[in-house]
Amino acid sequence: MVKQLAGGEADTPGNGERPRRRIPEATVARLPLYLRSLLEAAETKTTTVSSERLAEMAGVNAAKVRKDLSYLGSYGTRGVGYDVEYLLFQISRELGLTQDWPVVIVGIGNLGHALANYKGFSERGFRVAALVDSDPAKRGEAVAGMRVRGLDELAQIVADERIAIGIVATPATVAQEVADRLVAAGVTSILNFAPVVLTVPDDVSLRKVDLSIELQILSYYQQRRMGAGEAGAAISELASVQ
Repeated sequence: MVKQLAGGEADTPGNGERPRRRIPEATVARLPLYLRSLLEAAETKTTTVSSERLAEMAGVNAAKVRKDLSYLGSYGTRGVGYDVEYLLFQISRELGLTQDWPVVIVGIGNLGHALANYKGFSERGFRVAALVDSDPAKRGEAVAGMRVRGLDELAQIVADERIAIGIVATPATVAQEVADRLVAAGVTSILNFAPVVLTVPDDVSLRKVDLSIELQILSYYQQRRMGAGEAGAAISELASVQ
């Protein structure tokens, strides 16, 4: 079992196998990129892929691909490349996607609804087992074929469903309280969509998805494409409107 989803090093012993090499955090973070690229290749019936092609699809360089995959014990075949199906299996196993991970989503607003209805979770080994919200008006509401339950039921839900991962999709003001409740209930992996920095114990894996930061990064590159002249004109126009 992978100790951390994508933070820190993963040390994954197989059943009866000698332990694999410890995988650096940066490599773990790139494995999902390779997985996505390989799935695209598999959909087109591609049976083998070179490190150069995989690097192009994943947006990294070929040397990095070869180094990353060597941690999985996969070196490909000179002149042929990597077997797509086998590499898919290797990466899926390393990421823990060959098993079923029960997930609870806390916060069933617009984002929570979207996440609950996202089919990609089940296709990647993540089963949304429960939906939770603190709003009494939402309790009992049917979303994605499940009944929304109250925040006061969270500990029991985690125990009954053996929840492995908690998703925080709440407003920032209550996100820390939700994270604390998840940790107290025994959840050790949390994905945070709330626009706030959460504090969790060292033995809890925490990942943050901040859409506003991603948009700001895109804004930076968009401004560079516009050029200094156009960007300056746009700023002047905004200033005159204000």
